[in-house]
Amino acid sequence: MEWSELTEGAKAVLEQTRNLKNDHIQIVEFEVGFQHEYETEGGTYTVSIQEEDYQSLKRYTLENEYGEKYHMARNKNIVKIILLENGKIPDNLSEFPVFRQYKFDAITKEEGEEQEE
Repeated sequence: MEWSELTEGAKAVLEQTRNLKNDHIQIVEFEVGFQHEYETEGGTYTVSIQEEDYQSLKRYTLENEYGEKYHMARNKNIVKIILLENGKIPDNLSEFPVFRQYKFDAITKEEGEEQEE
């Protein structure tokens, strides 16, 4: 499966693993059903991750042609993607930060921190 075949929500999730891999972040956690509008200096954009995005990611992690190997696990609507090292889950996985920007509770927490300031 090629990058161009992914849905937009799936691309948003995978871009996080690619952008943050150099910072040793190998775990991305997201919520199916997530939708949020983000503001940037150039305007606003919406990230939406729906069931079809999950299915697209599932197919990509099994068939990707770029040499990276992933483990993907789902519990209800919460999904984790782990970027594998040498084809297996790293032993010290708890030492890696988890990217959680695409979860409703992460947005709620972020908004709570802004109100405290």
